[in-house]
Amino acid sequence: MAPTPKRPEPTAPATPHVRVAVIGSGFGGLGAGVRLRRAGITDFVILERADSVGGTWRDNSYPGCACDVPSHLYSFSFAPNPAWPRSFSGQPDIRAYLEKVTDVFGLRPHLRFNAEVTEARWDAERTHWRITTSAGRWTADAIVSAAGPLADPQIPDLPGLDGFPGKVFHSSRWDHDYDLDGKRVAMVGTGASAAQIIPNIQPRVGRLTVFQRTPAWVLPRRDREISGAEKWLHDRLPVTAQLRRGALFALRELQVDAFVRRPGALRLVQKIAERHIAAGVPDPALRARLTPDYRIGCKRILLSNTYYPALAAANTEVVATGLSEVRGSTLVAADGSEHEVDAIVFGTGFHVTDMPIGARVFGADGRSLAEEWKEGMEALRGSTVRGFPNLFFVIGPNTGLGNSSMILMIESQLNYVVDALTTLENVGATAMQPTARAQRQWNLTLQHRMSRTVWSTGGCTSWYQDAGGKNTVLWPGSTTGFRRATRRVDLAEYELIKRTAPEPAPHAQEVLA
Repeated sequence: MAPTPKRPEPTAPATPHVRVAVIGSGFGGLGAGVRLRRAGITDFVILERADSVGGTWRDNSYPGCACDVPSHLYSFSFAPNPAWPRSFSGQPDIRAYLEKVTDVFGLRPHLRFNAEVTEARWDAERTHWRITTSAGRWTADAIVSAAGPLADPQIPDLPGLDGFPGKVFHSSRWDHDYDLDGKRVAMVGTGASAAQIIPNIQPRVGRLTVFQRTPAWVLPRRDREISGAEKWLHDRLPVTAQLRRGALFALRELQVDAFVRRPGALRLVQKIAERHIAAGVPDPALRARLTPDYRIGCKRILLSNTYYPALAAANTEVVATGLSEVRGSTLVAADGSEHEVDAIVFGTGFHVTDMPIGARVFGADGRSLAEEWKEGMEALRGSTVRGFPNLFFVIGPNTGLGNSSMILMIESQLNYVVDALTTLENVGATAMQPTARAQRQWNLTLQHRMSRTVWSTGGCTSWYQDAGGKNTVLWPGSTTGFRRATRRVDLAEYELIKRTAPEPAPHAQEVLA
């Protein structure tokens, strides 16, 4: 009897390789996809940890969530939206816009949902990135990290929080199944999200206790419905929408000088904010607790017409010493006062200066980006980091804004990324990384400019600063200046890495000055 032939051992599927792997599908990731396709680069994937696009505008669905930048400026220049319903659009409309961009520009085939990046490691031998995700592995010539700074919520490590018997959630992970009506609710934090949440839940809850560490300056919100005639005009005559966007852009560029060079010029704006609080808070004792002791602009300026009336309502209590401890269902403030609550909502921001993606990315020497940045985040032109070849950031270190639209900065960085990738192809190199000198000089100059800004001289501590007090978040200049700085890659600032063989032996690469 003939022996039964052995079945061949199954071979492991080959790891798919792409030219570019994009991390995240918010404005940065989707914008990267559009720009790559326009540059003729179609061999890319967009790795998204959730099950839909939208980034922070998908995650933040809390009551009242809206943008504090005018709608016609908070959109891609290559994808104008003549149908914005309001001058300051809400989260559902912005998320719908991003879904439309995804469809119109053919990005669906590139998306990989439920694919959270758990590790990205530079393979120096093969001069590419090895990427591990919750949905499998990829290799890529380059990574565009568009994970964003407002992605991972930050909840303070409060004693006793684990033993709280009620409901606890962060503003960016809103539990829509939990009914707040009639409940005793604690709102921890008084930043931008809290300023939108508080007026929307105050009429519904039985008792609202607001824990405030530092008050914010608040200006009136000039929001209104955009008329049908305006929408029709913008749709039929696109130049009118362009003019509107241009006017909004110019107004904000004119404001830059006050923030970055002449903070004293903000005195008039502060007077407007003082009148706004006087009109909204009749009680002088409460007004004193809500009036900041630092110059306006040092921390993020909030826009709201309803925030102060909600704080002054009969069922609201403002605790101006912050939350220090949880004892069962009792919250203990730093001043020792105790407050019984049924639910805690944290509006305490995000991991901005210590982005979690940093602990998952490992460069040429095996060091993580988090280790590289332990003394503070730094990059060349907010986009590339020494020791991490072909890693490009969208909304990287010191690219944030205090007064205008982040979409302007995103588009500038996308110009830079695409120019870098096409330059590599044109010069016959495989990868690039900034020189130590270029990165150091860029950041020394940047921090020197930062020292004059209101964010450094205004007398506050903000989430723009890391643990060492260094502002690693904001750009100390105009969006026009950043556009000039990222118009094209300067090869004098980079070392180019060239693969010397299709199947390289160990260390088969050379570094070109």
